[in-house]
Amino acid sequence: MRKDVRILLVGEPKVGKTSLIMSLVSEEFPDEVPLRAEEITIPADVTPERVPTHIVDYSEAEQSDEQLYQEISKANVICIVYSVNNKKSIEKVRTHWIPLINDRTDKDSRVPLILVGNKSDLVEHSSMETILPIMNQYQDIETCVECSAKNLKNISELFYYAQKAVLHPTGPLYCPEQKELKPSCIKSLTRIFKVSDLDNDGILNDNELNFFQRTCFNTPLAPQALEDVKNVVRRNMADGVKDNGLSLKGFLFLHTLFIQRGRHETTWTVLRRFGYDDDLELTQEYLFPMIKMPPDCTTELNHNAYLFLQSVFDKHDKDRDCALSPDEVKDLFKVFPYMPWGPDVNHTVCTNEQGWITYQGYLSQWTLTTYLDVQRSLEYLGYLGYSIIYEQESQAAAITVTRNKRIDLQKKQTQRSVFRCNVLGGRGSGKSAFLQAFLGKNLQVSGETSCDHKSFYAISTTYVYGQEKYLLLHEVMPDFDFLSEADLACDVVCLVYDINNPGSFEYCAKVYKQYFIDSKTPCVVIAAKSDLHEVRQHHSLSPHEFCRKHKLHPPQPFTLLGCADLKNSTFWLRASVGATVFAVLGFAMYRALLKQR
Repeated sequence: MRKDVRILLVGEPKVGKTSLIMSLVSEEFPDEVPLRAEEITIPADVTPERVPTHIVDYSEAEQSDEQLYQEISKANVICIVYSVNNKKSIEKVRTHWIPLINDRTDKDSRVPLILVGNKSDLVEHSSMETILPIMNQYQDIETCVECSAKNLKNISELFYYAQKAVLHPTGPLYCPEQKELKPSCIKSLTRIFKVSDLDNDGILNDNELNFFQRTCFNTPLAPQALEDVKNVVRRNMADGVKDNGLSLKGFLFLHTLFIQRGRHETTWTVLRRFGYDDDLELTQEYLFPMIKMPPDCTTELNHNAYLFLQSVFDKHDKDRDCALSPDEVKDLFKVFPYMPWGPDVNHTVCTNEQGWITYQGYLSQWTLTTYLDVQRSLEYLGYLGYSIIYEQESQAAAITVTRNKRIDLQKKQTQRSVFRCNVLGGRGSGKSAFLQAFLGKNLQVSGETSCDHKSFYAISTTYVYGQEKYLLLHEVMPDFDFLSEADLACDVVCLVYDINNPGSFEYCAKVYKQYFIDSKTPCVVIAAKSDLHEVRQHHSLSPHEFCRKHKLHPPQPFTLLGCADLKNSTFWLRASVGATVFAVLGFAMYRALLKQR
């Protein structure tokens, strides 16, 4: 909503512009009227909308055309004043003032106009018959107010309407010619309906309507008022009420009715509560609330965020199979302006046999997004209405910023629940298969070795001391000459080599010696394709000798051959890599878990 409102009064000389302003301020008709009133500011606390309002007078005798054009460009709303007993001043509204203002304002952001018929105390009849054709000709005209500066009739109403035209404009919401809501308004209200439909059954039941009412207007509806609302819809719209709840059609009809009855502030209150600006776009403040990120800290979802995401999953898992089909995913993201998840998600998280994202996979993907790009996660939670449904100031309330990793290492304990493992190795060493095995998938069996939708991430859960933790594997593209800060910033490193390729281990040895030999980041060496014949590596030391020399655990054999092996591999991956992460934080678990395997 705007922080202030600037109202400009224009019109022919002697129509009473200055008198209107002075009558408003002093609440009496002035004995002497100057050529032009000084700009006045009405403080926020005395205006109905609680917004400071600046009122600017124009005088042809005192101001140049250039000054007028400047004032037009600065105004939020323009009142064109005419005298109801002066036909020439009425004619000038159409022939001079409206064309002049339109020439000086941008077509896409036309300033709202209010026609003001002053001196109503001097005539018996209304000027509305003459004014209506002008109002029908120009869409920018919000309304026409007849008033009298002399007997103070409709003066405060005039300035209230001017304020309202800026703060609650009709233009973005409604098309008067078609007598219907504009497409952008329908789109915004449809998202609001879907967010408020907590059980996703296509209707707002009494509980949902009350929650919506309380969220937007801080007060629930009395049972009788609820019935009255539904009865109005029933009488006017087929399918507006279904199973005693309000359908989307009924919800949109109600807002059309509000606007037609001049109560567009009701619709604007709803739109603004759900994050929309005057152009019916979600505001940057709503989508991207401020969040402080000190260096060497990570971002995670907190308990309330997971509860919310669980409710969103349950709402869209129509067949209750604990997985989201492609249609269910599409339905979930209908409140987004674009599809946030691409096909690569199916290779990033756990899926069921049909390739549908499981409940575990769904939460893992949210965890991954929050860890890698917290701003994007905040944006997504904004589309889903987290702050509204959980009655929080913003989505930032869903995020935990972890403490600096160095403190965790000093204290040998951590509250973190997401740990990152960067997987390095030469081309063709088996990194992709390693990531997919972690998700319980076999690239060879599924025939997806040259997958178009390859993912460089895999994330799933592992249990350590009975606590569920997320382990994120990131496949780093092989480029020995350059590893970026991001390639090196992790909790554990997996160095993967192909036991059947004599040149494969050389890459791992070089990377380890250049980047990790003096770092505190633990390293695990993975001997991939261990079902194949092991050949001598072109390195001065064998992989086992290299690990012994640098006090690393011996190379861990890894293969994807056979279903039983895949299950063992998956368990080993989660247990071993998870254990390594925790070993560095002071949990002596590594050997215990390896023995179990």
